[in-house]
Amino acid sequence: MTQWNTTALAAARSLGRNSISCGLTALLPLIVGPITSGHRGFAPSLGWLLLLVFCLIVLALAIHLLFDALLFRLASSHETEAAGLAAIDDLLSRMRLRKPEKTSPSLETRIAGSRRVVRQLRFALAIGLVTFAILLFIAADGQPLC
Repeated sequence: MTQWNTTALAAARSLGRNSISCGLTALLPLIVGPITSGHRGFAPSLGWLLLLVFCLIVLALAIHLLFDALLFRLASSHETEAAGLAAIDDLLSRMRLRKPEKTSPSLETRIAGSRRVVRQLRFALAIGLVTFAILLFIAADGQPLC
């Protein structure tokens, strides 16, 4: 394997781990939320709606990162970097997700774009978890839930 193959595979593994772990973490408040909301009192509906929106954003970004991870795995299956990146561009143009361009972005540029999505994912997850903690506090009226 060449250097770019290992870089693409490492990026695919990292993106896959980030998307799965953050996606499952976002599902936790959606599962536990309805159970705890009826325990003691009722938290504002707007708060639960806000939590739902942020969790859905996290899930959408996690799916986006899984798709990026699959694209990097596709690229790493080719012998040269140019062929791998051309395969990604061809797939994206056939899916009508990107118009064909004369110059293809480099592997580093694509990885940097995926890292920006990871930062957005983590930020949305943090806001969702803080919102969930606030809603739990409001639902419990400052008393422990147990």
